[in-house]
Amino acid sequence: MPKYQNLDAAGAYKKLLALAPQGKAFDFKKELNADRVKAYRVPMAGGLTYSYAAKAVNEATLQVLQELADEQELIEKYKLLLNGEVMNTGEKRKVLHHLLRGQLGAPVLHEGKDLGQFYAGELKRFSEFARKIHREASFDTVVQIGIGGSDLGPRALYLALENWADRNGKRKMKAAFISNVDPDDASQVLSQLNLKRTLFVLVSKSGITQETLANELFVKAKLRAAGLDPAKHLVAVTSETSPLAHNSDYLDSFYIDDFIGGRYSSTSAVGGVILSLAFGPETFAAILEGAHEADKSALEKDIKKNPALLDALIGLWERNVLGYPSTAILPYSQALSRFPAHLQQLDMESNGKRVNRNGEPLHYATGPVVFGEPGTNGQHSFYQLLHQGTDIVPLQFIGFQESQRQDDVEVDGSTSQTKLKANLAAQIVAFAKGKDDQNKNKEFPGGRPSSLIYGKTLIPQALGALLAHFENKVMFQGFAWNLNSFDQEGVQLGKVLTKQVLAGNSGDSALEAYAELLSI
Repeated sequence: MPKYQNLDAAGAYKKLLALAPQGKAFDFKKELNADRVKAYRVPMAGGLTYSYAAKAVNEATLQVLQELADEQELIEKYKLLLNGEVMNTGEKRKVLHHLLRGQLGAPVLHEGKDLGQFYAGELKRFSEFARKIHREASFDTVVQIGIGGSDLGPRALYLALENWADRNGKRKMKAAFISNVDPDDASQVLSQLNLKRTLFVLVSKSGITQETLANELFVKAKLRAAGLDPAKHLVAVTSETSPLAHNSDYLDSFYIDDFIGGRYSSTSAVGGVILSLAFGPETFAAILEGAHEADKSALEKDIKKNPALLDALIGLWERNVLGYPSTAILPYSQALSRFPAHLQQLDMESNGKRVNRNGEPLHYATGPVVFGEPGTNGQHSFYQLLHQGTDIVPLQFIGFQESQRQDDVEVDGSTSQTKLKANLAAQIVAFAKGKDDQNKNKEFPGGRPSSLIYGKTLIPQALGALLAHFENKVMFQGFAWNLNSFDQEGVQLGKVLTKQVLAGNSGDSALEAYAELLSI
């Protein structure tokens, strides 16, 4: 069995710390050249490539990062996860989102049930359901009701493929999402729909998510007011033990279990039902194909052949050795407009921990603050701080050679897509090399590291690979930091206090005073 030790107990980590001055003084003006750009890249799944040429690492750094991966037994721990060992120590659960995409380890059994077969069976069921809905043509719109992982990932994937689906004749239904308990969210979405032609997907694994159930009641009230039977317009995605399961209030129910964490659930029925309805089961299958290919590549022990592991280790180098507290996700693709929001939850909910997997306090930094927006919009927003601010923020760019719709215009000798790509290339070099100027207000210090994930175009396989890449990156960092990346106790306290406020029995004078300010 692999050993579990804190990062600061690892001999390789102490060797990394000794390399810190070299990393902080990395000379991008000297080192970042054509040869480095060609050499410092790794093929990814889905036709993508991970480029780390503009990261402050050299062969000596990479060698010690390899030693750290070996010493912390990161691949061995990944294999344990794949084989169904209990890796969520806080909730004493298996972690099985990889199994949704295909078998990579031994068959995983729980209480006599083969979970791989169970997930495959649910995939088949909701795929057949989607085809049935398409044949009957009673609905032209599907709306997902969920929050957190039941919204962010599925919404990001849907938006990522809208243009591709329209261009390639894969659009089956329009889709929308209701997440916030703020009634303005549901009201605004519903006001734009023909309710008679709308199917709703209620997503709550527990069946008791407060915000989701409030929005369900909102939707049901609107359906009844329109003279419609809610039971003929609702399906549920939940666990087999929840109050929503096997319930005649829904057209059908599709199941996941406690081994699929919310932020890791996009490749389960949580994302699969709405994506299969919107774009067809074949499109969802292609997403799974790309994710499975990425999961396989994450088994490679050589970090130079394992893009997720390499990305994770470089991120650790930047967080724990170079001392950078945040990272920005910057997709130069409007299709990925909500992908940074999904990655924000994925990373910060997984590795925003101050104790190790045994509940013991840690004395080193863990997960970074994650934020981002699509380029070029971000260039006209927060890039000022990224270029000339007092903090260095590592950057993760994503870009594609071709647009999804292939609908463009040429202005001043180049198309819009060419301008987008030119901006991306320019930003990478500008951040890394900077610019000297006697006027200090116009000086760019440079030394801002970045990576680039790129491919030909954003298709379903590439999207699945991109999703799995970041899931695996976060997993490997959690293993290296000796965290439990698979629970989220940080969201629970607020829920408890909310219930106390609503019940009027908090017993906390400050809480009651705030409730009074808000007229609760």
